[in-house]
Amino acid sequence: MTPRTGSAAGSTLAFVESPVQLLNVLEWAHTVAPRAAQEHAESAVPPSVRTRHEAAADPAGEQVDRAAEARTRTPLTPGELTLVVLSPTDPMTRGQLRRMAELARKEGYQVRWEEARGGPAAPFQTIGGLTPLLRVARRVVIGDPFSRYVQLLLTITRARDLVVVDDGTATMEFISQLARGERLVRWHRRGGRPGARDIVFAPVSASARRRLTPGGGRTVEVFSSMPMETVPEGVRITANDFAWTRSRFGPPRITKGADLVGTSLVETGVVDPDRYLEAVASLARAHGATRYFAHRRESSEKLHRLAVETGLEVVRPDLPLELIARRGPIGRTILSFPSTVVHTLPLALAGTEVKVAVCDIDPSWLTDHASPRAQGFLSGVTGTARDVHRLSTVAHTA
Repeated sequence: MTPRTGSAAGSTLAFVESPVQLLNVLEWAHTVAPRAAQEHAESAVPPSVRTRHEAAADPAGEQVDRAAEARTRTPLTPGELTLVVLSPTDPMTRGQLRRMAELARKEGYQVRWEEARGGPAAPFQTIGGLTPLLRVARRVVIGDPFSRYVQLLLTITRARDLVVVDDGTATMEFISQLARGERLVRWHRRGGRPGARDIVFAPVSASARRRLTPGGGRTVEVFSSMPMETVPEGVRITANDFAWTRSRFGPPRITKGADLVGTSLVETGVVDPDRYLEAVASLARAHGATRYFAHRRESSEKLHRLAVETGLEVVRPDLPLELIARRGPIGRTILSFPSTVVHTLPLALAGTEVKVAVCDIDPSWLTDHASPRAQGFLSGVTGTARDVHRLSTVAHTA
């Protein structure tokens, strides 16, 4: 794959930096055409024959931007969407992104691969090459509103329609911060003092946040499988039920045992590594787990230690876990700590006999420098999950 494989003539540009983001762009694109057709048919019904429920959703006198609504109803054909991969340097992430890019091409979408972090001059070359495309794009889809790269690109585009697809649990925090009018800060970094780079980049971040706020004929849609407690005014929420994944993969062959899903909470400085390994060993013993599906950001050193101390087979997936699980084989029980998968796997595995179980993070596992927001956020991830079995913590192993 060359750095810039694929043209970028489409009217919709999607920027992704992780495999899950790319997966969720495919999920979003899969829903756009049928949703647009349905809404077009509904809009053709005269007001006199609308049901009371439909009328209540659009009461007389309410000011609605009909032009904006019409734009969001436009069907999406494969030639109109260009996926721009802002490639990271991590080998595991790059490998999964390449596999996901292959799947996107098989769906007929264009993929443009940018070595966005390939040296000191790479950001300037990337932004310079993308600027003309951003100027003419009608719609921009992003996966990580906290990304400085993405925030900078948002200050360039003139697109009237913005779509934010799931980037895991970060989407929950993004919606909450946008609703409260706060600056965009990742949940595990909140509570600390802004660094020099944060201060320098603050005007760009503030500009991006304004772009992500509906108004002035600009629409903002959030396509997510995550629960939303508070939705910012004017933001349209569309449910991601992993219809594309279920239509392309599975149903999986289900094995009798249990599989354990890894997390990068150690790598982000939230959870103590010793406590984490003890918890993994305890869960594996209690539930008969034999495989450990590693998170793409988990370090090789930690995974080697985990394999030696727990006896688990460490699996490094080549695709997002939602696809791996749907493709199978997969254990009858999937064990996880608070993470995105406790929300996404029940959807991807709908209609199967697989059970997802989540184990809370005990406060004693947190590091001294973990964000004050960490415990509450992780508890919220678990507490809002649907169709999962909650396990008690295993703090007694620590």
